[in-house]
Amino acid sequence: MTHWLIQGFENYTEQLAIVDKKGAYSYQDLQQQVSDYCASLHDQLDSGCVVVILSDYSFYSIALLLACIELNTIVVPIVSTNEQEDNDKINVCGAQVIINLKNSALSIKALVRSEYSGAQLYQSIRDKQHSGLVLFSSGSTGKPKAMLHDLSVLLDSYQHKRAKKIAIMIFLLFDHIGGINTLFNCLSMGAKAVLPAPRTADAIAKLIEQEQVNILPASPTFLNSLLLSDVLSRYDLSSLRMITYGTETMPESLLQRVKAAFPRVKLLQTFGTSETGIAQVTSRSSSSLDIKIDDPNTDYKIIDGELWLKSQTQILGYLNASTGHFSKDGWFCTGDRVEQSDDGYLKIIGRTKEMINVGGEKVLPIEVESFLLTIEGVDDCLVYAKNNAITGQAVAVDIVSDKSADKKLLKQSIRKQCFTHLARFKIPTQIHFVEHLCVGNRFKKMRLHS
Repeated sequence: MTHWLIQGFENYTEQLAIVDKKGAYSYQDLQQQVSDYCASLHDQLDSGCVVVILSDYSFYSIALLLACIELNTIVVPIVSTNEQEDNDKINVCGAQVIINLKNSALSIKALVRSEYSGAQLYQSIRDKQHSGLVLFSSGSTGKPKAMLHDLSVLLDSYQHKRAKKIAIMIFLLFDHIGGINTLFNCLSMGAKAVLPAPRTADAIAKLIEQEQVNILPASPTFLNSLLLSDVLSRYDLSSLRMITYGTETMPESLLQRVKAAFPRVKLLQTFGTSETGIAQVTSRSSSSLDIKIDDPNTDYKIIDGELWLKSQTQILGYLNASTGHFSKDGWFCTGDRVEQSDDGYLKIIGRTKEMINVGGEKVLPIEVESFLLTIEGVDDCLVYAKNNAITGQAVAVDIVSDKSADKKLLKQSIRKQCFTHLARFKIPTQIHFVEHLCVGNRFKKMRLHS
């Protein structure tokens, strides 16, 4: 029986489904390619087998993903970074088949595994004859965790979406919960998915103009680079109706700059985790960081200032880690520090693991970064902890400065303004000028510690 998502393509046969660097493809093209893959892979992929797809987004990788769903396999998308990391992930997930996608050609390799420690977790998917999805964490604080989703359950949360003739940029990667969320939203609504390559400010802006993109999901770090690259003066971005932002905490000062640059565009903060899926939220306004979780599939509570979630789309477990961040009754501790207003809105103020302890005083890097970004000459910054013999930790910052700025004068200005506007324990004791900040493949800043 054809999956409801693929069956629904018949309602949009002539509409464009996907635009990638190779061309434009209709929903009829996509449905046909899924059918072709199902026919060619039927004898090679048993129901419930673990299939690694080595690829980023393309028309063919999306069709292959859908074919794997149709065949009730457990899919592991991996956007290749290096061979060793790929092999580590392949071993962790217990892959039985690896499909390396080069253009439309499939390079298929079957692996024989006599034993695998995660087999019991997979069995719950197989018993239901559901499809599964394995995603890996970014691995910024240790080895990436492999998370198992019941993909059939996850997909059901996109059913009954209203059809919309809009164009959506798929900015986040093929192996990221945010990228997967955008894709399934697109396909369930009959929207046009625009796939960027490369993911640079110039390439994204050019595609927005060419394909009349209406919705741009992005990270705050990328939005800042978009503003700094001055693409607004070189491309027509007037088709944009909405910019959604997530993956990391948004500095309030950056939000105001984005709003000023796109005054007619609705700005919406998205929220979710790889463990619980993307929750439906509403923002108080485009210029506010306040959000309200109004998802019927998601419950939340706040414990000691941290946000805890429980959702119908949360993972079945980790393949290579304990479920220590989950309570016995199924609540997931997100690690996000939040404030709640009297009318029920939440404001994410940072991550617990990023908090800097200066002699017992707690500093959230995003607060300091938000202030520093208001200082003329500061293009971008990254605040982090440095060891200190007296206070235990101290605040340090890497600054990307405007190319025309005198660094000596800028450092003096930063110190002076910090002393005027910040509590003493929040003031950076070390200021370093760098050419660029370290940004991970999830398009968010990589926090430093010493």
